Amino acid sequence: MTNIIVALPKLDNAKSIKNILVRSGIQVTGICTTGAQALSQADSMHDGILICNYKLADMMYDRLHECLPAGFEMLLMAPQAVINECYGNDIVCLSMPLQVNDLINTVNMMADNIERRRRKKRLQPKVRTAEEEAVLTDAKTLLMERNHMTEQEAHRYLQKCSMDSGTNMVEAAEMVLTMMKE
Repeated sequence: MTNIIVALPKLDNAKSIKNILVRSGIQVTGICTTGAQALSQADSMHDGILICNYKLADMMYDRLHECLPAGFEMLLMAPQAVINECYGNDIVCLSMPLQVNDLINTVNMMADNIERRRRKKRLQPKVRTAEEEAVLTDAKTLLMERNHMTEQEAHRYLQKCSMDSGTNMVEAAEMVLTMMKE
């Protein structure tokens, strides 16, 4: 699920946008009327979409965009004159007056993009620190010396221990080192 925050200067308008999205099957995480409220809600989330007007009570859209957490995208609803100014800022724009289908399709497209980024990030291999690498190397070396294993066999043994215990490779290596040093 993608976090969606609607920030509009008038609460009634924010509720209307939320209702349109909810009727279309899109869950809205929060609504607010100021940039500070929007940033407060966004800070508690990893990523999401901020739907906003070009001018809120306490800040303009460009300042709000600068302060958003890294995983957030902005959907700006504004007059065409304002939209012409914001090209190239990584802000998705919809011109006013708003077409409901355009709003729904745009939000769905942005949510799909965020989900794709999440999947890609999840599939990237984890980078181990030098300390973690040292623990793995120590455990493999100890297995190779005491049990006369090759490096591949020691590696596979640590993988199996990791899977059997439900831990990651480093934790499994630490367990092996602890058991073998006793």
